[in-house]
Amino acid sequence: MKNKINQFNKEFFFFLAAVALFGFGQSTVDSTFNNFLSETFAITDFQRGFLELPRETPGFLVAFVSALLSFMCSRRLAALANLLAGVGILFIGLYSPGYSIMLVWLFIHSLGLHLFMPLNSSIGMEFAREGKTGSILGRLNGAMNLAAITGSFIVFIGFKYLNFSFTVSFINASIAFMAASIFVFLMRPDDPAPARTKLILRKRYRLFYWLNILYGSRKQIFLTFAPWVLVTIFKQKTQMVATLLFIGGVIGIFFKPLLGRWIDRFGERLILMGEALILIFVCIGYGFSRQLLSETPAMFLAFACYITDQLLMSVSMARATYMKKIALKPEEVPHTLTMGLTIDHIFSISIALVSGLLWVKLGYQYVFLLGAAIAGINLFSASRIVTRPGPD
Repeated sequence: MKNKINQFNKEFFFFLAAVALFGFGQSTVDSTFNNFLSETFAITDFQRGFLELPRETPGFLVAFVSALLSFMCSRRLAALANLLAGVGILFIGLYSPGYSIMLVWLFIHSLGLHLFMPLNSSIGMEFAREGKTGSILGRLNGAMNLAAITGSFIVFIGFKYLNFSFTVSFINASIAFMAASIFVFLMRPDDPAPARTKLILRKRYRLFYWLNILYGSRKQIFLTFAPWVLVTIFKQKTQMVATLLFIGGVIGIFFKPLLGRWIDRFGERLILMGEALILIFVCIGYGFSRQLLSETPAMFLAFACYITDQLLMSVSMARATYMKKIALKPEEVPHTLTMGLTIDHIFSISIALVSGLLWVKLGYQYVFLLGAAIAGINLFSASRIVTRPGPD
């Protein structure tokens, strides 16, 4: 029994370290990537939206890639995912002589990120005791958040005082992803699930899929266009984006573990409805701050909305715990999470293209009006959540 406990603690430590390193790498990239695009390639607003096609296509393909790699267990696949993320961002930094070549490396990097996203939740839930799934995901998200703070802080210091280049930042991110790959690889392999569970699409899970579609659509608006507003409308530099990520990260140290406990205590329905309601006001504030306020207060309102949405991204753990509660079989959880990611990306890619056209034709405000409408639909949809056992 003692050996089993020690093995469990070692496995959890390895995964905790991997998740933290992944958070460091992702935060470093998020802090710099939009400024990198603007300053290196001087792309237009529509091109920024169109860029999401190669960037998010791996999210659509992730279920099929996971099925092709079904001979690998989830932990080995997680190690491969971090390796791909590291290699992709390394070559973006070292060898992007043109926009087209950069897109190739971006695809590889994005494939690694998207492969790891569902595995992050499914592997993490393996360490949870009964009724404490939200808490364990909250702890893992807290570790990722703390590392993300470190990443954004290094970007801020580096660009403001140490004359960092984008290449240096991307190399740092690459090292973090590759180190995460090593830590996951050190974990004891689990058994690959039976082949029949690799691609799952059940009527029973239709609300879960729909919630993922709504999340993916609204997430795409903020991941793509929220920082683009800061960079192009409010003319903010890399260090300011890093500062906002840092502030959100500091708040997240306390918020994310607390959110995990709230999920266990209050349930997924209430948490997801609360997220959707807050998001309606965040979208309106982000899109219309300049119409409602003078320049400086409008900028600070946009900053507050950016940080708030950054924190709301953590609510995705509630969708994962909801899936675990309604799953017919435990082995279906990781593959259904992966299928949910694939389904949401069918719509998130479309939303990115539509939003780019809205920005060009009507203005960026209408992009966030679309986001508010999606949040309203999400509010109603989350109210339909029931976690009692039911038929397939």
